[in-house]
Amino acid sequence: MAIVRAFRGILYNPKKVNCSDVMSPPYDIISDELKRILYEKSPYNIVRIDCGENSPNFNKYELARKYLSKWLNEDVLIQDETENLYGYEIDYSYKNKKNVLRGLVCIVKLEELGKGIYPHEQTYSKPKVDRLSLMKYCMANTSLIFSLYRSKERITSKILEELKEPFIVATDLDSNIHKLYKISDKKIIDEIVRELKDKPIFIADGHHRYEVALEFREKMNKLYPNCKDAPWNYVLMFLTNIEDNGYLILPTHRLLITPLRVEEEIKKNQDMFSLIEFNGSDIEESLENRGPKHIGLYLKENKWFILYYKGKPPKHLPDELGKLDVTLVEEIILKLFPKKEVCYETDIEKSIKFVKEGKCDAVFILRSTKVEEIERVALKGLRMPPKSTYFYPKLLTGMIINSFNKT
Repeated sequence: MAIVRAFRGILYNPKKVNCSDVMSPPYDIISDELKRILYEKSPYNIVRIDCGENSPNFNKYELARKYLSKWLNEDVLIQDETENLYGYEIDYSYKNKKNVLRGLVCIVKLEELGKGIYPHEQTYSKPKVDRLSLMKYCMANTSLIFSLYRSKERITSKILEELKEPFIVATDLDSNIHKLYKISDKKIIDEIVRELKDKPIFIADGHHRYEVALEFREKMNKLYPNCKDAPWNYVLMFLTNIEDNGYLILPTHRLLITPLRVEEEIKKNQDMFSLIEFNGSDIEESLENRGPKHIGLYLKENKWFILYYKGKPPKHLPDELGKLDVTLVEEIILKLFPKKEVCYETDIEKSIKFVKEGKCDAVFILRSTKVEEIERVALKGLRMPPKSTYFYPKLLTGMIINSFNKT
């Protein structure tokens, strides 16, 4: 059961800053070059808090805490006086098609994974160490966890569609327009809370942050065992209804670097694979039309293939995982190359360019993971390989912060 609550959000003050200049993409897609650009956009850009750098005198987490406190004192950041829910809307385009993503921003009571809140991807330990340190120093959720729920009644969806007069409007680096609305009417808040209380929540983006929030809760509750309903028992989330079809799930392609000749190694395993030459113009469309077990392959000899897997799912995996294309690539195809390096890229054109420039030897092109596959895997308590999904558009960091300090 999902327990959703209103909270006193911390937001940028549009009277003090240009909101487009102070926002940032999620920390895990920020390159060193992009970080430099964001630093230069504004002295108040949220990247200094959420994904900052060390200085000669302070580590980046100490600096994050100092910036958060300083900007609150300067009214660059302002905390709402009352507890609200918030509507978040993104007008975006992808491949010249326009769409709108709408969702609810709230705090959600932390539950052990698999008990009302479900992950779908594996995580790494290194990012969790970073996020835990940031949470510890700032005593806040500085970015949103992107999550999904399903409601055919669409009660909250209809409320979000009717919101007017956004408090914040910001344009991201892809020219998508982000809007944040305040929902303060108690009756409407109660209506939203009622709808969501029995809905499973599926984490789309933010697995590391959710696991860190669980770890932080455990540490804090040991320090303060008598502090019931403490703010660190909740985490900041963006919830969007699967029924609204507002988001895209893009595939993340696998770039392979290996001393072996890729085509030869695959042909050695003709009992498992069919290698079909591809001469079409749209590999993505062709893969979608062909369906599961079809993988695109581009080689540095400027060759295109569609690779069809003729075998059965790996025996050591449940069907919900074994039948996924991403599992096929990770568990069978890439294991043909014992000495290898694998990189990840969502942009096919960039992937092809890397191969042509000799930076890698091949790229395996995947179909998009479907939301129904995510639901099946998550509800079974299973996890897909890392980089199985790429949700678009990305939420902006800086649109809202949830503080654990009661001021």
